[in-house]
Amino acid sequence: MLLYKQLLAFRPSKMDFIFAVKTFIAGMLALYIAFSLDLTYPMWAIGTVVIIVNPYSGMVSSKAVYRLLGTAAGAVVATIMTPHLINTPFLFMSCLAVWVGFCLYVSLLDRTPRSYVFMLAGYTTAMIACNSINNIETISVFDMALGRVLEISLAVVCTAVVFATIFPVHLGPAIQQRVDKTLNDTRQIFQKILTEHHADNNYTELLGAITSDIADIHALAVHLNYEKGELQGMTKPIQELLHQITMIVSNLTAAAERIHQLDAIDEHYQQGLLTLHQHIRAFIVSRAEVQEADLTALPTEFEQDFIHLHQLAKPEQQVALDGLKMDIRHLIQNVFTVKLIWQLIQRGEKHIPESIATLTTSYPSLHRDHGMALRGALAAVVAIFVSFSLWIYSGWSAGYMMAQLAAVSACILTAMDNPVPALKLFIRGSIYAGILTIIYILGIMPEVKEFWQLALVLAPTLIFFVMLYPHPPLTGLALPTMVSFIMSLNLQNRYSIDPLKSFEGCLGSVAGPVIAVMAVYFIRAISPEESASRLLSKHYKAMREALYLPYGVEFRIHLRSMLDRIGVLNTKMVQSADLKTAMNLALIETSAIVDLSRLDELAKRADTPVALQAEIGHLQSLLDDAFRNQEKQLHLATEIQTQVVQQIAHLEQQLEQGSHTDIEQRLRISLNNIRSSIFHISATQVGAYKHG
Repeated sequence: MLLYKQLLAFRPSKMDFIFAVKTFIAGMLALYIAFSLDLTYPMWAIGTVVIIVNPYSGMVSSKAVYRLLGTAAGAVVATIMTPHLINTPFLFMSCLAVWVGFCLYVSLLDRTPRSYVFMLAGYTTAMIACNSINNIETISVFDMALGRVLEISLAVVCTAVVFATIFPVHLGPAIQQRVDKTLNDTRQIFQKILTEHHADNNYTELLGAITSDIADIHALAVHLNYEKGELQGMTKPIQELLHQITMIVSNLTAAAERIHQLDAIDEHYQQGLLTLHQHIRAFIVSRAEVQEADLTALPTEFEQDFIHLHQLAKPEQQVALDGLKMDIRHLIQNVFTVKLIWQLIQRGEKHIPESIATLTTSYPSLHRDHGMALRGALAAVVAIFVSFSLWIYSGWSAGYMMAQLAAVSACILTAMDNPVPALKLFIRGSIYAGILTIIYILGIMPEVKEFWQLALVLAPTLIFFVMLYPHPPLTGLALPTMVSFIMSLNLQNRYSIDPLKSFEGCLGSVAGPVIAVMAVYFIRAISPEESASRLLSKHYKAMREALYLPYGVEFRIHLRSMLDRIGVLNTKMVQSADLKTAMNLALIETSAIVDLSRLDELAKRADTPVALQAEIGHLQSLLDDAFRNQEKQLHLATEIQTQVVQQIAHLEQQLEQGSHTDIEQRLRISLNNIRSSIFHISATQVGAYKHG
């Protein structure tokens, strides 16, 4: 019902109409050339146009290239596999299912647009094999594969040319706008943390939203290599910029947590924060053009401001203030790093200064879920087995359509936690496409004798549904409707259609997705709560790994991957209050992993007393146990938490008898941060644990 209301409320904009008309032109051009070359399946040419279109020319070009590469790979595999295994149906099904499952598995692990290549390589093999078997007496597998590649190539070229030449819309300005918004959001949050903390101490949701935005922009940046906009070829610098912004998110979270801790003890110190904020803001604004020498610069009043804060604070607040000072220092340095990279990008310079420790790796440091990828691959394997078995052993002439759409449907939406609702929409779109097909076959197509007539009768339907594409709530209906409609029409050079074959094709186009839905529902689909729990488990595993990582580029890359995981985590629409709390706390915990690394660093320093090294080692062992416990059950056992907090208290008692060296000061800060940010123990609770 909600979908119908959205359709009724839909009012296309001028840009929607231009986008749809460009798609129609590209589709008709591809279809006309396919007819002129007398290609076997011209519907694949126009169908591919409908699939790969996007309002942004760069995204069209990149998706087109990826589709072409995936199609070529799938064609090669189909050409090799089908002739040798066609006479052994069970072995053929097994090899095909394993190939598609493997390609889907790799695709789900690669959370970048290039994952499209692997997915296409999988289900293109299934599509070519299905059509080859269906036409085994008239067309060879090689000719079918070659035709598929030619038709896809034709669609790719036509689409890319049309979208690059007719009112092109570049992705660069959109990315620039989103980056500017992200930077502005961080500035506003920093201001709130230092000036409005008395009103709201919880910024994890706002900062978590920034991590989600960063993940989105990271994927979009890949397309910049395929367009001629202002940021053409700036994929790597943009991604490095985003990596560095995640460091700012970590700094902001840590600073907010220190201020929250200070406020819980006494608020008298707050008047000094306003002065600190004014000096920092004036200092950052004064550097309109950042130079490399500015990357380590601090406001001239920085030290004096913190001396003043220490004078205003109570004795039990001193360690937290030292931690805040360190967080603010790193924050300022990271802000200048981001400003410098952004300046270079806007000037068109791709290089990153050597003074900046780059976090961009040859393979993006993003969260990957091998377990869910494996389950998705298994669902695709089962869907292919079932659909091919029904086709082969029933002898249904339209079974090829069922089998190939089962393979496609099992692949295209598997990245979602629960693809079933989207696949149900896919089925609904296939039903609507069947109705449209019947109307066209019985009432319209018999009168079509020339190509211009065909274009004229397809225009209203094609343009209307493509106008829905840019609107996410309606895309899930419009895309499958158009794809199924084009495939069911089975357009040929002779301008005639076999009604019975088209009707059977419509049934097959519905049956295939139904099989995929069943396989995905029983094997792959999980609730948002279960997905969030899996991510939190991996979060605690990463916390444990951080215990033994030396601070440096490798550590920062690890932190980047943890923050990316939190960005994914914040997209989960969970209902459980406990899970929501754990999700919010995960960002706070991640901001303190630098203190886990610092423990290891201090324990290995030659000038650290042997007795202190032993006590730090014991704490590391307890932390390892705690994170292993949380990795298994999320909620930390009270006994283990008590042991950790008591060991921290024991270490602090030892430090009180020391000589206040740099080692001891850094260790105090780290112990305080671990207890407060990772185990969420407030100052008022510490006494209870000491005497527990």
